[in-house]
Amino acid sequence: MNMLVTQEVSQVAVNNNYTKASDVFVKCLENEGVQYIFGVPGEENIDLLDSLIDSPIEFVTTRHEQGAAFIADVFGRLTGKAGVCLSTLGPGATNLMTGVADANMDRAPLIAIAGQGSTDRMHKESHQILDLVNLFKPISKYSTQLRVPEIIPEVLRKAFKIAEAEKPGCSFIDFPENVAGSFLPKSAVPLKKQSATPPAAPQHKCEQAAAIIASAKAPIIMAGNGVIRGKASDALVEFAETLNIPVATTFMAKGVIPARHPLSTGAIGLQAHDYVSFGFDEADLVICIGVDMVEYHPRLWNPKCDQRIVHIDVCAAEVDQHYILEAGVVGDIASSLKRVVNYAEVCGDSKLHQLHRIVDAEYNEFKGDVGFPVKPQKIISDIRQALDDEDILISDVGAHKMWIARLYQAQSPNTCIISNGFASMGIALPGVIAAKLAYPDRKAIAVCGDAGFMMNNQEIDTALRLNLDVVILIFNDSKYGLIEWHQMRHFNRSTSIDFVNPDFVKFAESFGAKGYRVESTEQLLPILDEALNDGTVSIIDCPVDYSENMKLTQKLANLASPI
Repeated sequence: MNMLVTQEVSQVAVNNNYTKASDVFVKCLENEGVQYIFGVPGEENIDLLDSLIDSPIEFVTTRHEQGAAFIADVFGRLTGKAGVCLSTLGPGATNLMTGVADANMDRAPLIAIAGQGSTDRMHKESHQILDLVNLFKPISKYSTQLRVPEIIPEVLRKAFKIAEAEKPGCSFIDFPENVAGSFLPKSAVPLKKQSATPPAAPQHKCEQAAAIIASAKAPIIMAGNGVIRGKASDALVEFAETLNIPVATTFMAKGVIPARHPLSTGAIGLQAHDYVSFGFDEADLVICIGVDMVEYHPRLWNPKCDQRIVHIDVCAAEVDQHYILEAGVVGDIASSLKRVVNYAEVCGDSKLHQLHRIVDAEYNEFKGDVGFPVKPQKIISDIRQALDDEDILISDVGAHKMWIARLYQAQSPNTCIISNGFASMGIALPGVIAAKLAYPDRKAIAVCGDAGFMMNNQEIDTALRLNLDVVILIFNDSKYGLIEWHQMRHFNRSTSIDFVNPDFVKFAESFGAKGYRVESTEQLLPILDEALNDGTVSIIDCPVDYSENMKLTQKLANLASPI
């Protein structure tokens, strides 16, 4: 029996027997623990927006749907709970897609909701109507449309369960306007929250992995973002310390072992042969823990397909000719590590143990540099000095990302957020909003190139309306610096990469934010300290010396093994 009641039902009947479908939808969001929805209002989502008025959920109006999706993306990655973003139909929905794709590829839990035209006009060509379910299907784990209101509780529960399950990603919901405005019996209520607990790995697999580790002379650990998602950082450090095995992290797992730890060998992820890459050359066993293949493809560290590999993760290994396993330990990561340790033997020192000292020395090399414009290594060093261990850095995508990934010394998990699977420019400014909402007691800084900053700079207004104290540091070179870097590497000449920036200080002030311009290298650290304590949105324009990019390329090309 179809229990749908149309908008024409009398108000008396509604009050006595029925509840609005959009109200049920909001109750389901409340049931999932949603705190914020980020989005842009539109005609086709007005019922949902109206239902949010009486809800404890805060709707945060953003200036662009891409900004909304990025905020939800980073919020999900930082908290492990699905961030939620909302758009209207058509162009509003397509504007969500970059942020949705980023979240899905970087394994961040996200719920994307789009208003839609009435179901009675979907069978024909109609104003702003697109097949959104199929449009979002390739970039989500679950994509569906609410064709009738009765299924709202089931769809919302399923969407969150799938989005938050390992490996996380996006669930997309298409919400037609006539369904949102229809009515349901008051008996329609949210479903009980349930989620599966990852099982423990089989004992025989843990014993097998332990025996392989015991036979290795120079093992190395590659830790990925799955360790952070599984809240297994402490277990990883204990595992490495107990067995005396050096640890490299992917860009997305920076901080999963403190950079100052003597077993930390830095981050791996550049296609060039970096210091840590020599560790993988020397290793006779690679223990991959919580690594998603998109973080760093094994063809880059196992080009001959001859490396011995132990895989420890909550999910089975991806099939790849460069990733053939000696053993796979599938189960909850923290408990798996503890069980393997029970059967393993302590490994002796190897050449790989020298890597921490070498990487640490490179980080400190430019600490006292005063050249101007500021070298990227010096900027990274000053940022690290200005932030406490638990403060959060959000990196945009560009040449500066490569320097952050190589050199930034993250000391705690989820304190250096890098978009790496999808690697989308424009994420840092929305991302720092998410960081401050998720952790209001921590300092938060967005590090952008000038190009990436200009892609979502309108969200300065969002941060100001939320009264957030965040810092945006801009590496200013008036170019697409990363593209120039690639062009020079391949062709020794560049093209089509120059542009003109606004006066970033005046730009900041036009929004009501604070603006700073770095005019000497000695000014940078004091400006950072001041901006981080301004209590408002502060934007720092920092000229950068990107001649260091090609110097790094040449250095790595000529680099001999340091161990």
